[in-house]
Amino acid sequence: MTTTFDDLPIEAGYLSPFFDPTGSRYGFPTFPYQCAPTGLVTRRQLRADGLRPAGQPVIAQILWRGGKRVAYLYRRDLAAPKRTATAAQRDAIDKALTARRTCGVCGTVRDYYIPRRTGACLDCTPEVTP
Repeated sequence: MTTTFDDLPIEAGYLSPFFDPTGSRYGFPTFPYQCAPTGLVTRRQLRADGLRPAGQPVIAQILWRGGKRVAYLYRRDLAAPKRTATAAQRDAIDKALTARRTCGVCGTVRDYYIPRRTGACLDCTPEVTP
């Protein structure tokens, strides 16, 4: 299914260097900040709605701040629900995060991540020479 941008309303007298719905100037349909057509959303907007792009290609882009910032747009109707981790995956993540908080010297589980540089908690760090 091909997306066309011919039905977009263009305000009289409003010209933006980033308004290029045909892609002739930028090689890709491009819109200025906060001017994306209805139905096209960014990854962040999909994530806020509990969706993911699901392998669909980028349809268009938004440019702002002199073309230094870009956000890619996806079709909301082709997005799929976000996948959830299984119980085994959540258990593995919990174990990995606990290992990051366990001191390599005294074996105490701390409330913070152990610095990788020393491998020891802050109480044991003076004893460890890097």
